[in-house]
Amino acid sequence: MRRIVSRGNMVQAYKQVRKNGGAPGIDGMTLDGMKQYLSEHYESLIRSIEDGTYRPLPVRRVEIPKPDGGVRLLGVPTVIDRMVQQAVAQVLTPIFERTFSENSYGFRPGRSARQAIRKARDLYNEGYRYVVDLDLSKYFDTINHELLLNMVREEVRDKAVIRLIKQFLKSGVMVNGVLVSTESGSPQGGPLSPLLSNIYLTKFDKEMEKRGHKFVRYADDVNVYVRSRRSAQRVLASCKQYLEAKLKLKVNEKKSEAGSPLKLKFLGFSLYPTKGGKASIRIHEKSIDRFKFKIKCLLRRNQGRSIENVLEKLNLYTRGWLNYYSIADAKSFIQRMNELIGRKIRAYIWKQWKRVKCRAENLRRYGIHESKAWQWANTRQGIWRMAGAWAMTCSITSKQLELLGYDDILRRYNALHSTC
Repeated sequence: MRRIVSRGNMVQAYKQVRKNGGAPGIDGMTLDGMKQYLSEHYESLIRSIEDGTYRPLPVRRVEIPKPDGGVRLLGVPTVIDRMVQQAVAQVLTPIFERTFSENSYGFRPGRSARQAIRKARDLYNEGYRYVVDLDLSKYFDTINHELLLNMVREEVRDKAVIRLIKQFLKSGVMVNGVLVSTESGSPQGGPLSPLLSNIYLTKFDKEMEKRGHKFVRYADDVNVYVRSRRSAQRVLASCKQYLEAKLKLKVNEKKSEAGSPLKLKFLGFSLYPTKGGKASIRIHEKSIDRFKFKIKCLLRRNQGRSIENVLEKLNLYTRGWLNYYSIADAKSFIQRMNELIGRKIRAYIWKQWKRVKCRAENLRRYGIHESKAWQWANTRQGIWRMAGAWAMTCSITSKQLELLGYDDILRRYNALHSTC
């Protein structure tokens, strides 16, 4: 506890919470308000944590729609509670890191989803051609508190720290102004939740290692790799039995299945066969469909915003998407999407020009001869057809798109993929 409340650790936690950003909790205190609050109440806050009188406020319930339907329930703690959780996580993470499995990749320092999908590819190439894909139903909301606290006690003997973690787990959730008690679960949204979720599933990791299974886990996404279909069915049943009987979790039978890594989705990726019976990484079809839909929404022509504003939002999305998916072999898809995005941007610009005179003047400004500019400005062609016509592709070239602010996704993909 002394390490947790030390000034250096608390300052680091404060800076990290500020860096992470995020919305206020139920008390409405913003990140800017936190600085003023701490300048007046820091010493009393530390004393309350040390003497056990500190009481976290309930988290604010937020529902995030899932791409495949349903919602993901998040809990937003107050900024002060986030800072205290961060301080606890900073001290406990090194303690538990040494106990975690090498096959666990989620929410851990120096580990990533890229490493997880690479491991999955390597296991397939080693001959493990079948995978058991386990889906835990509402995992973060169903963690058993007593089991979790006992797991924490195995490494942490400080009763004050155990009591503080228990208070966070039992702090409750505010749903539409109504306080709902939390008898199980560790709501997603706080800095401590990822660490606690890894601690809880480490028992499963160790059991898989004890049985000699090859597996990859990223948070609650679990893939176990075997050599035959029969083994896959057997492992699926035994994993379900262990998770439900020993860890009190619920396995979603509709989404948990045994099959080929070439078809099943893992972290948004899948595998595809290459020469020599090996496999490489591709983007799964569902991830591609979501990307296409998002691009369609970002470049819809009825927004009424400037092209600069539209491109800023587009770039923000595509940069994050490419930073994650650039590990996959997807050059032809990215090239097609780059061409489609270019045409959608030209369509947006053509609609904004609106009147014949404005269109002719802009076409001339971008290098189209005056007679041709007036000819194209008076065209009866629709917006989408015009966006792919000679006048627009020769005036709003790829270089012009970049000058307008578009971050070319093919160029960016090539740069990122070459370093993966």
